[in-house]
Order: sequence, then C-alpha cells, then structure tokens
Amino acid sequence: MEIDLACPVCTMTEVLTGEAGDFECATCGHEWTVSTDDGDGLGAICDANGAQLHNGDTVVLIKQLPLKGTDSIKIGTKVTNIRLIAGDHEIDCKIAGRGVLLKAKFVKKA
Repeated sequence: MEIDLACPVCTMTEVLTGEAGDFECATCGHEWTVSTDDGDGLGAICDANGAQLHNGDTVVLIKQLPLKGTDSIKIGTKVTNIRLIAGDHEIDCKIAGRGVLLKAKFVKKA
C-alpha cells in the first residue's frame, strides 16, 4: 500500500507501510517509523483524564502522595511550571521549594 510520504534518505515518494506502522522506501529500501513526540524524545505524556501535558503546564494532584522526610502532598495541590522528563516519574516540579518527581497518572491538567 502506497501513501503520500517521502523517504528521509532518497526523498522518493514510493513508500510502503508495514503492519506495525513502520515505513519502507520501495526505491532504496530504507526503513523508518514516524514518531508522534514533540521532538524532545518523550512521546505523548497524558494526565489521569487523558489530556496531553506539555512543559510549563499547571497541574493539580488527584491523590494524596507521601514524601520521604515530610508528611505528604495533599489532594488538590496546584503545581505550576512542570517539566516533562523521561523515566518512571514523568513530571519534574517544585512543591513548597522542594524538587519532586511525580507520575502523570496522579495529576490532572488545571
């Protein structure tokens, strides 16, 4: 099946699609996949409601989370200016002046 997409190596438009969403150039044989990330290598990171998060967004905690050395972070805590990172905990932020890593499934976009 041919689609309207150019090969990144030879720039020919005779491109075949594979079963897993990958592409192959019929002219030079180059294989590649088209990513849906923002160019930062992370891919789409979504909150608990499925809304896509971006660097600098404001989020609200939907679950009380324990922290080592202190009590916990309460439900409804608003976190501003988040930074998305790769790893198990996708959100890097500061809460009350302390650097905290959060999982995206515990926040919703404000």
